[in-house]
Amino acid sequence: MAASLWRAVMDSVSGSSSSPTAADAASGGVEFWHGAERTGWLNKQGEYIKTWRRRWFVLKQGRLFWFKDPAVTRASVPRGVIPVASCLTVKGAEDVLNRQFAFELSTPAETMYFIADSEKEKEEWINSIGRSIVQHSRSIADDEVVDYDSRPKATAQPKDSEESEPAA
Repeated sequence: MAASLWRAVMDSVSGSSSSPTAADAASGGVEFWHGAERTGWLNKQGEYIKTWRRRWFVLKQGRLFWFKDPAVTRASVPRGVIPVASCLTVKGAEDVLNRQFAFELSTPAETMYFIADSEKEKEEWINSIGRSIVQHSRSIADDEVVDYDSRPKATAQPKDSEESEPAA
C-alpha cells in the first residue's frame, strides 16, 4: 500500500521520476538529505515479490524514506516512503518471520516487515519510529476533548405555572 501510494504520487507528477519536481512531490517537502532523526541499513521485504532487499532508510519529520544507497542528496529520489502518522504499531516480529532482529510496521491496510543488523539497531529503529508515530499522529481523544469553560452557560428559567397564576 505505501509503495502503491508512492507509485501513484510519482505517476501523477509530469516528467521522469528522477526530476526534481517528482522528488519534491514525493518527499512531501521534507529535506530528507540532511538532519534526519535516524538513518541506517535495513532489509525490507518487497511489496509484490516477497524477497528481501537491503535499503538505506531515512526517518525524518514523520516520514520513513528508503533508498538504494546511502549517498542521499537533494537530487535523490526515494524508492518509497511511509507516512508514519498512518501507522498503528511498530514492534518486534522475530516470532512471525522466524528471523533474528525482525520488526514490523503496521498500517490499517498492511503490515511491512524489516530486518535490522543487530538487536540494538532493531530496538533503536522501533523506538525512533514509535516516537515519530506519537509525535505525528493526531490522538483520537483530541476529538473528544470538551472545553467546559467555553460552552454557553444555561440560564435558569422560571416555571410558567408559578409566575402566571395570580395571587389569591
